[in-house]
Amino acid sequence: MKVVICGAGQVGFGIAERLAGEQNDVSIVDADPRRVQAATEQLDVRGIVGHGSHPDVLAKAGVEQADMLIAVTLADEVNMVACQVGHSLFNVPTKVARIRAQTYLQPEWRAMLSRDHMPIDVVISPEVEVGEMVLRRLSLPGAVDTVNFADGAVVVAGVLCGEECPVLDTPLRELTQLFPDLRATIVAVLREGKPVVLKSTDAIKVGDIAYFVAEAGQVKRTLSIFGHDEIPGQRIVIAGGGNIGLYVAQELERRNAAAKIKVLEAGRERAQAIAEVLDRAVVLHGDALNRDILDEAGVPDADTMIAVTNDDRINILSCLLAKQIGARRILSLVNEQGYAAFAQGLGIDAHVNPRQITVSKILQHVRRGRIHRVHALLDGAGEVIEAEALETSPLVGKPLRDVDLLDGLRVGAIVRGGQVILPTGDTVVRAQDRVILFALAERIKRVEQLFRVSLEFF
Repeated sequence: MKVVICGAGQVGFGIAERLAGEQNDVSIVDADPRRVQAATEQLDVRGIVGHGSHPDVLAKAGVEQADMLIAVTLADEVNMVACQVGHSLFNVPTKVARIRAQTYLQPEWRAMLSRDHMPIDVVISPEVEVGEMVLRRLSLPGAVDTVNFADGAVVVAGVLCGEECPVLDTPLRELTQLFPDLRATIVAVLREGKPVVLKSTDAIKVGDIAYFVAEAGQVKRTLSIFGHDEIPGQRIVIAGGGNIGLYVAQELERRNAAAKIKVLEAGRERAQAIAEVLDRAVVLHGDALNRDILDEAGVPDADTMIAVTNDDRINILSCLLAKQIGARRILSLVNEQGYAAFAQGLGIDAHVNPRQITVSKILQHVRRGRIHRVHALLDGAGEVIEAEALETSPLVGKPLRDVDLLDGLRVGAIVRGGQVILPTGDTVVRAQDRVILFALAERIKRVEQLFRVSLEFF
């Protein structure tokens, strides 16, 4: 696949890294020569210095032969114009744009981002995606990672298995016998920094982060089996009143009438602006690293402290300070991937990586075959994928135990006619089934083979 990426920042670099690593033909465009140089030195990509919305620059990047144009610069307007140029002058089949300003996404104005006006096939809003991830973490405090599939019918969650985990050293097949009515399947674990697809004879070990697929109504029960029965908190402090912090505060006001919300914002004008927008939340102007401000915000009695400023260091340090003075749970926004493992080792209960979330959103449009949703785990070491099985798929019509291509993969759930089926070796996939599975990074191409449309189909 030929892909042109406009923007070589954290998100653009992350997308280029994933796509180039999968042997796609990638060109990356940025106005900053240093970013382009860094991308070309570290990745197998072609770099072009220039503005991504300029036709001559896109032409140099080879957009005429591109299958996809991905515009993820920091400027919404540049991203939109790049897609318009890609459509009008170069007839690029798929255009993806990152749109950060929420005014463009409001229902009354959304029609502008349509093929008849501003032809953007996929709109990505990092603030909304990250905000929703934070809200899911708040609703399931025992999980370190959560994502919805099959229109919310299925949830994939990660859970840390500590020394008190009741199911340690229990083979997976015995878990099925112990909890025969449990609607959940363990698909992988993160063990010593590496993802592992477990067999039925394997067991959970201390320190593992276990990823399971469950019916939406069974997630809390599954977490409790792993020893995590934490109750969602009502006293919440948000450090950072930017787009993400404001979105989370507004949605908490709307979804949880009992929530007591306080927002800390270092900028005086921004603090005043969001105070006028929020109805019940209390907005405080001050530094999230200032102990007096944290005390004034009630952090020592808070159920959850969320740090979503633009600075990873402030996020991590303010969370650790909050935990030290009494906050029950801490959640940090972490942009730099190198900080993620560092934050977890320091005792951060959960972290959210905007780059990983955005990359996951784009990958579902890059993957070949009938791929409906993708969530990258462990910095791309594995993916949870929701795909539709077609009549020509080698997965259809035979028991899963007889499918030769499942090495390095683990099917977690099948959705058929609105019903969630937990697979066994005897389960037979049918055409039009939605299959949710985990795949190691080196097995992604195999997933595309399983769900591709073969020539015989036409």
